[in-house]
Amino acid sequence: MNGARNTPVTWLLLAALALFFGAFLLYPVSFMLRQAFWVEGRFTLEFFGLILRSPLQREALANSFLIATCTTLGATLVALPAAHVMTRYDFPGRGWLNGLLLAPMIMPPFVGAIGLKQLLARFGTVNLTLMKLGLIPPDQPIDWLGRGGFWGIILLQILSLYPILFLNLSAAMANVDPALREAAQNLGASGWRVFRTVTLPLILPGWFAGASIVFIWSFTDLGAPLIFGFSRVVSVQIFDSITELNTNPAGYALVVLVLLLTALVFLATKHLFAIRRHEMMGRGHAGETEVRLGRRGTTLAWLGLGGLLALALLPHAAVVAQSLSARWFFTPLPEAWTFAHYAEVLGGGQAGSSVRNSLLYAGLSALLDLVLGVTIAWLLTRRRIPFASVLDTLAMLPLALPGLVLAFGYVAGFDFDLTWLNPRYNPTLLLIISYAVRRLPYIVRAAYAGFQQTSQALEEASANLGAGPWRTLRRITLPLVFANLAAGTVLTFAYAMLEVSDSLILAMREQYFPITKMIYELMGKVEPAAPSVACALGVVGMVILMGSLLLASRLLGRRLGQLFRA
Repeated sequence: MNGARNTPVTWLLLAALALFFGAFLLYPVSFMLRQAFWVEGRFTLEFFGLILRSPLQREALANSFLIATCTTLGATLVALPAAHVMTRYDFPGRGWLNGLLLAPMIMPPFVGAIGLKQLLARFGTVNLTLMKLGLIPPDQPIDWLGRGGFWGIILLQILSLYPILFLNLSAAMANVDPALREAAQNLGASGWRVFRTVTLPLILPGWFAGASIVFIWSFTDLGAPLIFGFSRVVSVQIFDSITELNTNPAGYALVVLVLLLTALVFLATKHLFAIRRHEMMGRGHAGETEVRLGRRGTTLAWLGLGGLLALALLPHAAVVAQSLSARWFFTPLPEAWTFAHYAEVLGGGQAGSSVRNSLLYAGLSALLDLVLGVTIAWLLTRRRIPFASVLDTLAMLPLALPGLVLAFGYVAGFDFDLTWLNPRYNPTLLLIISYAVRRLPYIVRAAYAGFQQTSQALEEASANLGAGPWRTLRRITLPLVFANLAAGTVLTFAYAMLEVSDSLILAMREQYFPITKMIYELMGKVEPAAPSVACALGVVGMVILMGSLLLASRLLGRRLGQLFRA
């Protein structure tokens, strides 16, 4: 059926998709470009000059670049040995450990920042424990977070983002033909030389793919710097410029600068892929070269990788502890415990309303993604449409478009008198759409894979019996790809629940706050219980996120990891 005649319905769907992408993807980006480069009808680079002349903006750019670089290198140093162990060695419990190593990916860094700050603050759990043991003087706490939270941000991002590189590197290592390594070993090459001259060049494309995502994610992360109070980064400078859009156009130039950097990173990645092609004639069975570890090797593998996992989950454990604390002041652990903060979150107050708001926004955005994803995947796989590559590119573009940039574009581009479309009055519609646009690639990938794996013979038989395209889709195709669609929809819902950049920027009135914006507001209040309520909100969000991803994993199995690869 691929290449079937395009009916009026096909053209109607294409027109609807063109309108959606034009209004909610291309228009905000083009609006920001126009505001940054054009003043009173003339082209100018004046605003970029203002940024480069400003010591604050130069420092913010340098800090963001340094944080992203350190995070990418640190995540590589963590993920590369882990991927090597998991793909080259066989030991009891390897399957369980492989899944657990991905757990930090489903733990939101925004929430983890609260826990890490509690652990590593000057008078946090770590320093107070060391003081209690007499290892450091009471009046000389160690500054673990460093430079106002700079190194704390890097540590948190490494522990949160290494699974992205782990997925890409594991896939790349698993696809290396073991015969190539065996040939090098037979010629007398040592293990390190085999890795450096054979394995490393072959896995570089996988590393570049994962590293580009980690770098951009780290460079544009807004949540962690806000929680640590580290304002001299690009993301926070953009966040602060929202209130000055009409009086200070330099904010547009800063956003466009981030957008251009993002595009440059992805183009550079594609270029490196093109010039560093290492093709293999075939691939043997990986299991033939796996080394079976003995008791000592298994113990070392579990200690090393288990220790990494424990360290990565420790900040979130601290969030759970603070959410249950009735009194936690200058002690390593809470002195008293309570469930009162959860009662407030699940009740009818402001915290409870944020949970209901997030459920509404995430639920509707997931339904919108389902409709868009099925439509796009069906058109790409079952119809020969013009400009199919353009549609595919638009569907995947949000992967390269930071949420910070898109949210800024919505605030600037939809500053109309229409209250239902202007986020300054009512952000509901734009929050739903922004969540949907940001996670659309997940559902498109899931649906596209499902359609490709479904034989078209059944659809052709249905058409031969007189069924129309809609009935065939509803009665034949969709039931066969249900698992893919359900998993993709659950994923979009899960990540929308704790979306940070869109929520912090678009939700400006308390009655519309989602979970993440309410957490940020509570962390800035002086009430003693406010941080604990914020942590309770974070735990509720994490539970919903983990439950959703476990369901998606059951539905999609090992293919779930493919949705997170570049």
